[in-house]
Amino acid sequence: MTTLAEDYDYVIGGDPDRDTIDLAVLDTAIGSIRAHIEATADGPGYARMLDWARKHAPGRRVWALEGTGSFAAGFAGELALAGEDVVEVGALKRARGAKNDRLDAVRAARTALAREHQSSPRVRGLREAIRALSATRQAVLVSRTKAINELKSLIVVAPEQLRAPLRGRPLATQLALIESTVTAAAATVEHRITVLTLQSITARIRFLTGQLADIDPELARLIQQHPAGAALLAEPGVGPVVAAQLLISWSHPGRVRSEAAFASLAGVAPLEASSGQRTRHRLNRGGDRALNRALHTVAITRIRCHAETRAYEARRTLQGKTHRDIRRCLKRTLARHLYRVMESTAKSSAPEHG
Repeated sequence: MTTLAEDYDYVIGGDPDRDTIDLAVLDTAIGSIRAHIEATADGPGYARMLDWARKHAPGRRVWALEGTGSFAAGFAGELALAGEDVVEVGALKRARGAKNDRLDAVRAARTALAREHQSSPRVRGLREAIRALSATRQAVLVSRTKAINELKSLIVVAPEQLRAPLRGRPLATQLALIESTVTAAAATVEHRITVLTLQSITARIRFLTGQLADIDPELARLIQQHPAGAALLAEPGVGPVVAAQLLISWSHPGRVRSEAAFASLAGVAPLEASSGQRTRHRLNRGGDRALNRALHTVAITRIRCHAETRAYEARRTLQGKTHRDIRRCLKRTLARHLYRVMESTAKSSAPEHG
């Protein structure tokens, strides 16, 4: 497997902030820094940095950028349009208390140069649309759950004449009763304000529920438009929300180099923790936790209603595995399987270039 030093003459490290980007050119032959620039993170700044790179890194060059999913997203897109090679540098490890943008740009270049495996930035377009809608859906869902909990808590301490009709009722019934409540002119201040507050929270829940009703069909349509979307939705236990997270984390063919790397990305590949004559593995609590939750959802759904998975659970139980151990093994198997589904489907549907 080749390294950046074998394929490129220069590595341009980048440390982006909200308004500026610091760049440093590293000569791969001798490991020295040739030039440094700080430019604005906007259209004119992008053009200036490209002209600067052509001058100070005229040969084969690659850009190593930190934060390609946040502050450097726009610049990475411009570089892709210009035909430049870009690799992604994860969060850099810095000395405690030290923060210098110029040094961080150099550190990004050296980090990429030292790595054996490189990652390309996540694609935008359809994947970015899925990510944005999925993030919005999650925020709306969290707000709706918080509002419902707030409503339930207020009902518990409400005056008895308000609490009694609502006690033990389903949420939909509670919302309808609260909306139809009329405050009498002679009502106490506590009664009047409690009704006002209950109706305010009810209106918020209705609004957020309506937002979810608008988002969910749109998310399903976006998943169907993706080359790997239909294949994912055909998998037992995979719905639009889970499929969206799988596509967001995976991004595009080739970004994650293997199914084992995808399992590691999801935090479902156990880490070796051997010592002396004892060989063992421990749970990996790192990785993409949103992807891990998506695989967890698929696993528990299959355990509940998928015949093949239920048979697997029964077989592993007889072998002495606990339910938690079985779920972990299943998540690791699912990560590898779903990775193969996305890779093979996306590659087979990609247009051929002559």
